[in-house]
Amino acid sequence: MTVTTPRPAAPRHQMFLDEVVTRLTQWLAKHSIDLLRVSLGVVFLGFGVLKFFPGASPAEALVARTIDTLSLGIVSGRAAVLLTAVAECVIGITLISGKFLRAGLLVLAASLVGIMSPLVLFYGDMFPGTPTLEAQYVFKDIVLATGGMVVAARALGARLVQ
Repeated sequence: MTVTTPRPAAPRHQMFLDEVVTRLTQWLAKHSIDLLRVSLGVVFLGFGVLKFFPGASPAEALVARTIDTLSLGIVSGRAAVLLTAVAECVIGITLISGKFLRAGLLVLAASLVGIMSPLVLFYGDMFPGTPTLEAQYVFKDIVLATGGMVVAARALGARLVQ
């Protein structure tokens, strides 16, 4: 015969903490991807707007050089920067508003080629030893790209599961 003793109830403070964690988890599951979408939109819109003003964006020269190289010289200089500005603003507005989100995510996906390509096209210039400011600028785009993937997964029907 085995005798078991009842397990004592969790202390009151532990039950309170468990309830707080449960509610926080539920809130995060419900709102975090939308907050990620809006925050990505603010970043894209902010960086896009800067490119409309010559000299305001620290990435202006890199953008012009990248688009010039990718388009084989068809789009270069100020036109390349303005094209990028428009694309980033479209991405930002669609992410912030949630309207035409799939179209905005499609523009984002296409833009990621240009955003990440300097790591391949200009590797030697970006890493002459230590990463240049331009290389660091492109590195932060890795976070934007992966955040965009999470938002795209949700927009295409994926859901968080417990």
